[in-house]
Amino acid sequence: MIPIPKPEDYDVSPDNGFLAAAPPLEALSDTYYAPWEHIVKNLQGLILSKRLREVVDRLPILSTEKLDGEPQWRRAYSVLAFIAHAYIWGGDKPLEWVPPPLTVPFMATCKHLELPSVATYAGLVLWNWKPIFGDERVDTLANLDMIDTFTGSLDEKWFYLISVAIEARGAPTIPLMLHAIQAADRGDRAMVTECLRSFAERLDELGAMLVRMYDNCDPHVFYHRIRPFLAGSKNMADAGLPNGVVFDNGGPINKQRYVQYSGGSNAQSSLIQFFDVALSVEHRPTGTKAPDARKEHGKQKKPAEPSFIQEMRKYMPGPHARFLEAVGRVANIRAFVEQHKYDRSLTIAFDACLAMLSAFRDKHIQMVSRYIIIKAGEAKKSAAKAEQEKERAREMELPIRPKSAAGTKPEQEKERKNLRGTGGTALIPFLRQARDETGEPAVDAWARRVLSKGRNNDGGHKERRSSKIEVQGLASVWHVDDSEMGGLCLY
Repeated sequence: MIPIPKPEDYDVSPDNGFLAAAPPLEALSDTYYAPWEHIVKNLQGLILSKRLREVVDRLPILSTEKLDGEPQWRRAYSVLAFIAHAYIWGGDKPLEWVPPPLTVPFMATCKHLELPSVATYAGLVLWNWKPIFGDERVDTLANLDMIDTFTGSLDEKWFYLISVAIEARGAPTIPLMLHAIQAADRGDRAMVTECLRSFAERLDELGAMLVRMYDNCDPHVFYHRIRPFLAGSKNMADAGLPNGVVFDNGGPINKQRYVQYSGGSNAQSSLIQFFDVALSVEHRPTGTKAPDARKEHGKQKKPAEPSFIQEMRKYMPGPHARFLEAVGRVANIRAFVEQHKYDRSLTIAFDACLAMLSAFRDKHIQMVSRYIIIKAGEAKKSAAKAEQEKERAREMELPIRPKSAAGTKPEQEKERKNLRGTGGTALIPFLRQARDETGEPAVDAWARRVLSKGRNNDGGHKERRSSKIEVQGLASVWHVDDSEMGGLCLY
């Protein structure tokens, strides 16, 4: 029998999965940390009054030595991450220098939790939820609320809540698929089939939960009000951070160094990556094709470059990332199914899992189009229209009335630049490739054809010629094609 990783050894809850086993702390009880809690509880007012930065600058440098137990460390990280991003992005212009009262404890919590100094999915989602009723289940949107937000809006809460609910609802798939790996190891085809069928059904439920995002999160509010606070410090030159951010630890000025990190992203969800690992779905760097086995035969293999999804493991809590690595070492379901292709029930169940996961990613692509791509196109058109009005006004020698939607000329010039995202990754092509790679392990030839939608015969993605615009996405600055404004993925 192969040794199956025990989730509890990696801080993975048998009941809640990658969410905290018990509801996260809503506040640090020690009054020593009252200054932090006061700021985060009044975050919206401090941002609106533009007093946040002065309040943070006057904070004492609090030690993390009084933090007792993982729940307190997580609460401290979440609080400091919210304050740090509000400090950087909450003014008329972003600040690249974070002062010692924030830096020193933030860096200490990041080190303890093995996270980079940025607001990650863990701090925004995994450790930032609470049940409305303590005696009811938490895998439903009917019993969930968020602890902290940047804006205090229902839209922002709902944006996080969808992820919390998916994490909770998807938690049972972790022991389920580990059980399937054990069953495959002992050659139990019937049990593997049963597990895969249950897994596919749960993936379908998660897809239905994902589209609930449209219920209470308005795309305009998300794009213009919420998204800016989620930005990281990587590839953010046009947003005002050309070099990244300096976290001042109080040492000599010449010893301070800029850091650049991606912002919060669902790619940092260990649950979604667990699905890929359990099914042995492999992701490549964006824009690269699957290797041709015939051409590669006899050649010495080069070390594989990390994909964007693999890079996002650096933004997960250390134990969670190690759990994925441990599962990856024992994942055998795909190989088991390929060895037993003659078992139609088994192959159909496996391919159904791939189909459901691919459909989940299709829904994500449509959501990104609606919440980011379309809104970016509207902003670009609005800026262009405002510039035309200015030109006409100048020609007629009329005074120009400022409009809130009007973009400045430098801003329009920025839109014309074809900037790349994290690791040179384009947003929609990245999502499409991740979707297409999900279908590659399909065993049945017909299933492979169905799941390879959007590809050319040579394995490459369909391309369109069009102008480019840039979008400051959740993790970085992405570029997208005007042709992708329709809000639907290509087939």
